[in-house]
Amino acid sequence: MQSSVKIFSGTVSNYLALAIAKAAGKKLSEVSIQKFSDGEFQPVFKESVRGDHVFLVQSTCAPTDNLMELLMMIDAARRASAGYITAVIPYYGFARQDRKDRPRVSIASKLIANLLTEAGADRVMTMDLHAPQIQGFFDIPVDHLDSSAIFIPYIENLKLENFIFAAPDVGSTNRVREVASYFGAEMVICDKYRKKANEVGSMTVIGDVKGKNVILIDDICDTAGTLCKAASILMEKGALSVRAFCTHPVLSGKAYENVENSVLEKLVVCDTMPLKQQSDKIEVLTTAQLFAVAIKNTFENKSITSLFSHKPKLV
Repeated sequence: MQSSVKIFSGTVSNYLALAIAKAAGKKLSEVSIQKFSDGEFQPVFKESVRGDHVFLVQSTCAPTDNLMELLMMIDAARRASAGYITAVIPYYGFARQDRKDRPRVSIASKLIANLLTEAGADRVMTMDLHAPQIQGFFDIPVDHLDSSAIFIPYIENLKLENFIFAAPDVGSTNRVREVASYFGAEMVICDKYRKKANEVGSMTVIGDVKGKNVILIDDICDTAGTLCKAASILMEKGALSVRAFCTHPVLSGKAYENVENSVLEKLVVCDTMPLKQQSDKIEVLTTAQLFAVAIKNTFENKSITSLFSHKPKLV
């Protein structure tokens, strides 16, 4: 008996799962999240998954209920005899805790990897991990998709002249260099010093941006403090304009206020997690087609290498 593809969604990523299923030519399968008065919940699949290749779409953004929901769906699918279980995690939460950068702290991203594997996931599909080496925390296959496949065509359509790329911090250097090399463009680095988490103490621009249209690229926009400060300094250094491209719109705290009051011309993000509010300065690009192709190729045992390149054909 041949297995079939079944795509299910957790609560927070339902909007994206619907788009992925549509792009894949599938109907989103139904799962019910039953809630109890004390806050406990229970995912229940409304159809058989026996022998099927099950794709569970859920970003593990705050609150942690979203992670627990995903773990319980994986466990339910395993206990219902699913043939193969892929956790599709557009935004992999806790990825910033990828090492012991000070004494007596958790390496939470490794813990999450262990939990997903122990719950019964056979494969993980995600996008733009904050630290690419997190792939090594897993003993199961990890498909690590690249948002540059979405951002590059958008940047090309802008038809900007005299543009240059900028890394908002040293940690983003490799990510930005790869995109800059595709365009044959130069790049600069904004070197920052943090007083504490989510608070930038000082920042220095390494490179010349005078008379340039600057494109900032990062994986996560949390409070938007780093991006907005970088944009301000770049304009002070003579930039003509500053646009920012960030994969995951965490946008917590005063992020929306910071973006609205910044010199940023536009903040372009992906739909890996839902926006909390709308803003004229924030534009959302969909990842649905990229994930749909990855899901299709995974099920058909085809290579997805083309999706890691900067300009894949999404067909």
